[in-house]
Amino acid sequence: MYYTRQPHPAGLGDAIYRARSFVGEEPFIVMLGDDLMNDKVTLTKQLIDEYDKTHASTIVVMKVPHKEASKYGVIDPGDMLDKDLYNVKKFVEKPAVDKAPSDFAIIGRYLLTPEIFDILEKQKPGRGGEIQLTDAIDTLNQTQRVFAHVFKGQRFDVGNKEGYLETSIQYGLRHPETHDALRKYIIELAHELEKK
Repeated sequence: MYYTRQPHPAGLGDAIYRARSFVGEEPFIVMLGDDLMNDKVTLTKQLIDEYDKTHASTIVVMKVPHKEASKYGVIDPGDMLDKDLYNVKKFVEKPAVDKAPSDFAIIGRYLLTPEIFDILEKQKPGRGGEIQLTDAIDTLNQTQRVFAHVFKGQRFDVGNKEGYLETSIQYGLRHPETHDALRKYIIELAHELEKK
């Protein structure tokens, strides 16, 4: 295991760039820790399987309510190549809702080719004064194809307090050591809340 530290918040693009020395010239997966994904086939395996066919960078997207598009990087989708794979015309970081080209939001999984590092090295700060990975991916897309994989599984966003609590409950209800006691507690709590 290797790790690198970002000394101050400078954007996801800057954080990824700091991994260049140990990634080298290999394609690599980025998994953001505040997004947990659940599917029959793990999302990382899905990305690797697609890379074996396309040999191209692939980012994961998921449909979100249109009013939430401004919270995410969003794609302008092109042709659908496969049941879950799109060509992408453009990547836009946190567009205004009325300017969002689609409701396909970029979520926390990426398979990137090493060419992204040369782009990140020269990338100017974007939205929020930070080095935005979405901007670098859009630049990469101008010289080599970048695809969008539509995730159909269950996503848990633990980057906020409500999402963290909901995720803890969902995972607790699935775990064999905790599901019975937690289920009983939730039912008892629901009865108490109904009385209030």
